[in-house]
Amino acid sequence: MSAWLLPDHIADVLPSEARHLEDLRRNLLEAARRYGYELVIPPLLEHLESLLTGTGEALELQTFKLVDQLSGRTLGLRADTTPQVARIDAHLLNRQGVARLCYCGPVLHTRAGGAHGTREPLQFGAEIYGHAGREADLEVLELALDALRAAGLRGLQVDLGDVRVVDAVLHGCALTPAQVSAVHAALAAKDTATLATLAAPLPADVRSALLALPTLWGGAEVLPTAAQRLRGGPALRAALDDLDWLRARLHELDRDVRVTFDLADLRGYAYYTGVRFAIYGGDGQPQEIARGGRYDAVGAVFGRQRPAAGFSLDLKQLVRLVPAPPLRAAIRAPWRHDDAGLRATVAALRAQGETVVCVLPGHEHEVDEFACDRELVQHAGAWIVQPLAA
Repeated sequence: MSAWLLPDHIADVLPSEARHLEDLRRNLLEAARRYGYELVIPPLLEHLESLLTGTGEALELQTFKLVDQLSGRTLGLRADTTPQVARIDAHLLNRQGVARLCYCGPVLHTRAGGAHGTREPLQFGAEIYGHAGREADLEVLELALDALRAAGLRGLQVDLGDVRVVDAVLHGCALTPAQVSAVHAALAAKDTATLATLAAPLPADVRSALLALPTLWGGAEVLPTAAQRLRGGPALRAALDDLDWLRARLHELDRDVRVTFDLADLRGYAYYTGVRFAIYGGDGQPQEIARGGRYDAVGAVFGRQRPAAGFSLDLKQLVRLVPAPPLRAAIRAPWRHDDAGLRATVAALRAQGETVVCVLPGHEHEVDEFACDRELVQHAGAWIVQPLAA
């Protein structure tokens, strides 16, 4: 095997894409900063039990594991940053009020999400801790939409749901955790045959509500239909009311954002406790770009359970959906190590933020990644910038 081959679904990022990724990273972090979110940089490697706290089986299967040669304990390479940020909020910051935190860094997955997916996503996310109200849910949704607009995406769609809907439907049923998990999986896959089998022993009203859930997707009409067809009492009404409130606020903020609902969608939301959302965009067939919601129990294992809401996305997916910005114009300069005036002029231009590419001897006709539209030429004993000759 050639030494330069990389593992499947792992790839180098070459200059043009790296430049685009870095532009996106800066835009997204700046969008978060404008909302008051502070940057944190958790480690890539942690004790396994810390990484997998409250996250469910799906994340455990996605996590690479190894043995620490110093302690003998099992370590994990993070597959998601949210548990780490919860640990930071609980034990390092330990603030009593609201904490707004954001992050951007690589995560590693044992399996790629698709045939052309990567096992090393570059995850950007934002989390707000300390506020239990739906205002925090709205804020992270606003931030996610603003961040995607800053990246250059338009025509976005927000798909909303709430795990409390299913919880309300199943309330009072004596189901084991394994049975609840099986119901969630059948709902997420919209596997009505399996769902009917699982629901068969349950009371008639519960069975009817469960079988109705996979049909409750679409526009604003879904919510009144759900109120009529589902059982759940005050808990169900509270969840549906929160969803309708979010729909109305999003419509006020941006009428171009399409809001839809899928009350049976529980994919990947093992630790969510309330509203969840997915944002779709891109030309042609829209793709899921970001996902998030409320996860109030994520910090419980760290001894400090706090209300929490947030979202995350993969910059490597996002970079494929938005056009790269034009190359920043650069200045070409000759290479003369013994010309103090030239060296001083190049240093001054770089200090002003210009890109100055010095052409090494013998490489005058090579093409590089920079778009040089000007050059440094000597005129009357001084080095000046002038347009590059065609």
